[in-house]
Amino acid sequence: MALSYDLHSHIEQNKFLTGSNLIFKAAIKSNSIKPYSCLGSWNFSDDSYFIPRAYFSYGLLCSGNSVTQLTLNPADYAGTLTPLISKIAQLVTLDLSTNKFSGPIPPRYSLTNLQTLVLRFNSFSSIVPPSLTALKSLDTVDFSHNYLSGSLPNSWSSIGSLRRLDLSYNKLIGSLPKLPPNLIELAIKANYLSGPLYKTSFQGLTQLEVVELSENSFPGTLETWFFLLPTLQQVDLANYSFTWVDIWKPKNGNSNLVAVDLGFNRIEWYLSVNFAAYALLSFLSLRYNRFRGSIP
Repeated sequence: MALSYDLHSHIEQNKFLTGSNLIFKAAIKSNSIKPYSCLGSWNFSDDSYFIPRAYFSYGLLCSGNSVTQLTLNPADYAGTLTPLISKIAQLVTLDLSTNKFSGPIPPRYSLTNLQTLVLRFNSFSSIVPPSLTALKSLDTVDFSHNYLSGSLPNSWSSIGSLRRLDLSYNKLIGSLPKLPPNLIELAIKANYLSGPLYKTSFQGLTQLEVVELSENSFPGTLETWFFLLPTLQQVDLANYSFTWVDIWKPKNGNSNLVAVDLGFNRIEWYLSVNFAAYALLSFLSLRYNRFRGSIP
């Protein structure tokens, strides 16, 4: 299957199609769909707008007359992602993961109901679209394992609904901007991010539980505020170029921190005794650093 830009002429030849779902349907090359594909049961010869639910038996879910979920199985779907996908106005979930899509992620969306956008394990190679901030219902974004480049949009802090963000294993550069205020999980591992880790990037994140930023280059000090984030549970900052970690005891002895990986950094001096004040901490990795003295 190819969801590509070269299908506009095909759309024009099918004037009898009505409704946004049928416009998108016409953009799919039916002869490219493999028999074992999750789209194999979709009847491409039926031009009725009232498409029976049976035609969406695996990868497509409908509510009323609208497609609300498009989830492709790993079947080597390829091509570029057409902007016509924004015609599926009621789409809630779009999952094209583990396929061979390439090219840019379309920069403009009108999918105001979209909550889950998963494009991981493809070959997309554009910037992260700043226009995603227009999607006010967005809860989960996973663009990991692609070839995305450029810096992170400063405007992403305006996506108040976003709770899970994974941009790991791309080619992103620059520093972390101010993050969306309701994030629970943040993963941007194995990129080319650099510069200090600023407190302002994490300001107001009262629900953040997971931070995975390993294999980047944030040299210098990990300051005291970081481990005092109120809901923090899991931290992976391995292979990060830190030379110093400043750790304070949690306020009133309260902390949810359970796992910390600071391995493969350049942390020097003595190991802080303050880690012992984190009562729930059950995993701590400090391997391959430059500590001296005894273990407290």
